Amino acid sequence: MQLSFLAQTLTQTLTQTLTHQLRLKPHTWKWVSSLLLGSIIAIAGSLRVPGIALSRLTIRIGPIAQTIELADLEDFAQTGAVPPRLRLYSTFLTPQVRQVLQKQLSIDPEISDRVVDDILQSANGELLLDTLSTIAPDLSVDQLRAAIRLAAVSTDGLSVLGILRALPQESLEVDASAAIALISQLNLSRLESQALSGVLDYELTSTESAFQANFDPAAPGPYDFEQWELRLRDRDRDRIVPVDIYWSEQNNGPLVVLSHGFGADRRFLAYVAKHLASYGLTVVAIEHPGSNVSALSATELDPRASREPSRILPATEFIDRPKDVSFVLDQLARLNQYSFALRGKLNTRQVTLIGHSLGGYTGLALAGARLDIQALKRSCSNLIPVGLSPADWLQCAAVDLPRQTYDLSDERIQQVVAMNPITGDLFGSQGLSQVTVPTLILTSTNDGVTPTIKQQLRPFSQLAGSKYLVAVIGGTHLSVGDPDNINPALQQIPFMPELQGEETQHVRQFLQGLLLSFVKQETPEAALYSPFLSAAYAQSESTPDLPIRFGTELPSSLTSWLRLTGSWSGKSRSSTRLFASLIHLEAIQVNNRLVRLQHHVFAYLRLSYPPLIVLDWPLEHPPQS
Repeated sequence: MQLSFLAQTLTQTLTQTLTHQLRLKPHTWKWVSSLLLGSIIAIAGSLRVPGIALSRLTIRIGPIAQTIELADLEDFAQTGAVPPRLRLYSTFLTPQVRQVLQKQLSIDPEISDRVVDDILQSANGELLLDTLSTIAPDLSVDQLRAAIRLAAVSTDGLSVLGILRALPQESLEVDASAAIALISQLNLSRLESQALSGVLDYELTSTESAFQANFDPAAPGPYDFEQWELRLRDRDRDRIVPVDIYWSEQNNGPLVVLSHGFGADRRFLAYVAKHLASYGLTVVAIEHPGSNVSALSATELDPRASREPSRILPATEFIDRPKDVSFVLDQLARLNQYSFALRGKLNTRQVTLIGHSLGGYTGLALAGARLDIQALKRSCSNLIPVGLSPADWLQCAAVDLPRQTYDLSDERIQQVVAMNPITGDLFGSQGLSQVTVPTLILTSTNDGVTPTIKQQLRPFSQLAGSKYLVAVIGGTHLSVGDPDNINPALQQIPFMPELQGEETQHVRQFLQGLLLSFVKQETPEAALYSPFLSAAYAQSESTPDLPIRFGTELPSSLTSWLRLTGSWSGKSRSSTRLFASLIHLEAIQVNNRLVRLQHHVFAYLRLSYPPLIVLDWPLEHPPQS
C-alpha cells in the first residue's frame, strides 16, 4: 500500500514538473511511473554500470523516495517473470533488459585488476565515472572500482547484478531527476537523428529516371601502381611525418592527399588510395604524429581529461595538422623535380584533399576556413562532458591556443572532401564562409561521434563556393573507413555502436566512384565524370538499409530548421531544445507525407479513365446551338 502511494506521488510530482518545464499536456507523461525504474535499468544496461545497491535502491526526487529491492530484479533476471512489487514497471522490463541483467563476462582473475584499471582510467571510463557522480552522488569512485574488481574475479563472471551485489553498502540513493534528464537527452538525441534521417531521405530523393552510364567509376582502374613509404622530417617543428605514396607510370591528374581522423592512421582510407591510383592518380596518405593511433595509445591517463580534453588531444594539433600537409607538399615538390622515379608525377600545384573526421577539419582549414578561438572559448566555458558528443568535447582542446588570427590556408588545395568532419564551433559563425574551393561534405545520420546537425549540416550551409552534400542515411562515423585498417578502440565508444564492415560495403563501393568523379573535375575528363556527381547516381548505389542521398543545396525546410535551432542560446543542447527540434522535424515529415499523398492522388487521377457524365436535357428546352 505504501509502495503504491509513493509510486503515485512520484508520478504526480514528475508529471507536474515535466509538464511545467516542457508545457505539454499531462497525459503525455503517463509513462513517467515506469521511467523511474527505467532510468535505473537503462543506466545499468546502457552504461553497463551499477544503478542499484547491495540489497536495495532508493530512488529520490525532491522529498519523495521509493525503495526497490535487488532481489526482485534478480528474480526477474532468472525467471523472466515480473515480481508483484515491480508490476508497476512491467512495460519497461523487456526481454532485452533481462538479457542485460543476465549477461556475464569472464575475465582471467590474474589480469582482472589490469583490465578494470584500463577501462576506468581511460577517457571513456573517466566520462562514465563523471556521469555516475551526477546520478549517484553517494557512490564514490573507490567503491565502484572495488565492486567491479570483486565482481570480475567471481565465479559467475562480471555482470551488472554481480557488480550490484559487490557494492559495499546496503542501499544506494539515486537522483532520479538527474537520471531522467540524462536518459531523456540521450533518447531525444536518438529520436532527433531518426527524424532527421527521414527528412534528408525524402527531401534529397531524386525524381529523375533510373541512372544509366556507359562505364562504372567504382570498378578497378586499368593501371598498375606502386606503394612507397616515406618518413619526412620537419626540422623546424621537430616532427616526423610518415607518408604512403601510391603512384603509377601513367600519372594524369591532380595530386590527392588523404588525412585521417583522431586515433587513426594513414591506412584508414587505403581502399580509396588504391582505387584512385588504379586510374593514374598519385595519392599521398599522410599520418599526423600528434593525433594518430600511436599518439593516443601513448597518452598518459589523466582524470582531469574529461574537463580538459587537451590532455588527450594537444591544442597544437589543430595547427600542426594543416602544417603537416603544407610541409609534405613542399617536400613532394622537391621530389617532383629531383627524384628519378617520381619526376613529373607529383602535381603539388593542384591538390584535392580528402579527410575524415579531424582530417575533415584539416582540409577545411587548408581551404581557407578561419579558426575562431574566441567563439570556441564561449562555447566551451564550464565544460561538462555529460550529454556532449565526442566532437563537441574534443573541439574544446583548441581553447588552449593563444587567441590570435590563424591563417592555415594553402592555395595549392584546389578541392576538399570532408567526410564526417569535426567543425562545431571551431570556425565560429563566419570562418567557413572563407572556403570558396569546390567542397564535398559527407554526413552519416547515425554518427554519434560527429553528429550530423552541428558538425556537417550547419557548416555545409556556411560554405561560399560550389558544394556537394552526401548523406548516408543510417550510416555511422566509421562507415567510410577501410575495415582492414580501423583502430578497434574507435569501434568501442560507449553509446555509439558502429556498423560492421560488411554492412557498409556498398557505401565504400559508391565512394570509390564518387571520389574518383570528384577528383576528375580538375582534369579534361570533367564532363565525362560529372554525371556521377548526382542524386540519381547516389540512389542507384543505395540499399533499403542504408540509402544514400546527394544534393548541392540544403532543402528550404531544413534551412529554416537550422536557423531556428541556431537561434537558441547556450552551448549545450538541453532536453527542452532537443524536444522542440524534434517537433519541428516531425512537422516537416508530416508535410512531406501530405505532399507525397497529394502526388499519388494526382498520379492516380491522370492514369484513371475520365468519368462518363450524362446530361439529361429537358426535351422542351433543347440546348441552343
